Amino acid sequence: MRQSWDEYFLEIALKVATRSTCLRRKVGSVAVNINHRIIGTGYNGAPAGLSHCTKETCIRTKNNIPSGELPHICKAIHSEANIVLQLGDGLQNSTLYCTTKPCINCLKLLMGAQVRRIVWIEDYNDAYSDQLMLEYGKIIEHSGYKSLVRKELEEGEILLLQKLSDHSPNDVYHRL
Repeated sequence: MRQSWDEYFLEIALKVATRSTCLRRKVGSVAVNINHRIIGTGYNGAPAGLSHCTKETCIRTKNNIPSGELPHICKAIHSEANIVLQLGDGLQNSTLYCTTKPCINCLKLLMGAQVRRIVWIEDYNDAYSDQLMLEYGKIIEHSGYKSLVRKELEEGEILLLQKLSDHSPNDVYHRL
């Protein structure tokens, strides 16, 4: 059976993540236009012109900073931010595929660039980013291949949501 577009582009995002120079977390992203054509890719790592982190120089490793805490204490640029840097307005109405749920800062950048849809594999609980997604006018749906999808609503459509689970990393939202 032929795989879906979402599965296809998520697999490419996983491959893009292998280019990451971060020692602690490999993240990749793929931006796709409405015709299912790749318009850009990004991975996390040190900005151009700076040295990559090593076990001896990574400030997060040296200070035992847990994943998800104090994200501003890191040399790396996130994969999603790299795509925004590359494409800017070219992201308008695109779909972004990412190996990990975008952090709150990347989410705001993607919203500012008017990305239509965000699909990711690895999820984590962040009630505030979920709230921003809903405020942006999107529905979060859990799909069969364990990715979360952010969809654009039709203009004027009333959004009523029923949250099926309060604490599951696989939270599901449906239209009522």
